[in-house]
Amino acid sequence: MHLQQTKRGSRLTGGPQYHFSTLKDDVKHYLRLKKAVPVALVTPYGATPSKFMALSFDVKLSPQGEVVPGREGHDRIQQAAATESIGEAIRRWYKLPPGDFERIDVEINQILDGKFYLTPIKCKYAGRASSRTIQRPEFPLSFNHEKQSVLWRRQLMQVKETKAEAWRWSLEEIHRVMSAHQERGAPPNVHEADLLRASGSLKMLGIELGPYLGRGLDCEGRFQFLNYDPYTVPVEIKKDSREYRYQQREYPPERLSRVVILCARHNLQNVPANVDIIELRELCNSLG
Repeated sequence: MHLQQTKRGSRLTGGPQYHFSTLKDDVKHYLRLKKAVPVALVTPYGATPSKFMALSFDVKLSPQGEVVPGREGHDRIQQAAATESIGEAIRRWYKLPPGDFERIDVEINQILDGKFYLTPIKCKYAGRASSRTIQRPEFPLSFNHEKQSVLWRRQLMQVKETKAEAWRWSLEEIHRVMSAHQERGAPPNVHEADLLRASGSLKMLGIELGPYLGRGLDCEGRFQFLNYDPYTVPVEIKKDSREYRYQQREYPPERLSRVVILCARHNLQNVPANVDIIELRELCNSLG
């Protein structure tokens, strides 16, 4: 399916608009049923909330933001309360060149928490013959013994090449912290929050962790990789990633649709699609 950009030459009357074309049947049926569906844009880091709305062809948004009957005639993504169009947001997140799009090929493979998770996979600029592929993120913030994402590998290579001294210090600090979380010979009764001693070294690698909270998910993480815009996401601290099963049992699904687990050891089976896992042990093993 794809988004067709319209109104390229009339920005003063509302700017570019993006109509859906060739929607999959399940997506179309859901949109017809709900009339308006929030959109979670998948960025190079993974999905992020947005203020865009997917609207059915027979409704529109009132000036107050309410869904009312309309005669637009196209299923579309509307800017709604966002400060930019969906095309501009895709261009900004993926650092694409300036210019008007003719079309953006997208996937909507998940409908979670009543939202369309929209992933751009290709774009074609107006007046150009060829299309440009956009790499689909797959567990983009995961670094563990099962999955080391392309984004992580590129980020680590950049840090190693441009900040060699910080790179060495970071690895030494992660080794030091992990020495208290070995399966054998570690001090007894070490709490999972002890892993936050690695927060300084993680910041050198592009991850800033917020305060450790007493309720809900443990903290908020701010990721700044390569030249991409910063990205915030809840982070859960675990000695073993399989302990995340507690949150899966006790928390409502909408709270868990996008989470990063920072753990000493990764042993969670059947990792949910929008959950990334950073395993400090694997950082030690793989990087020095």
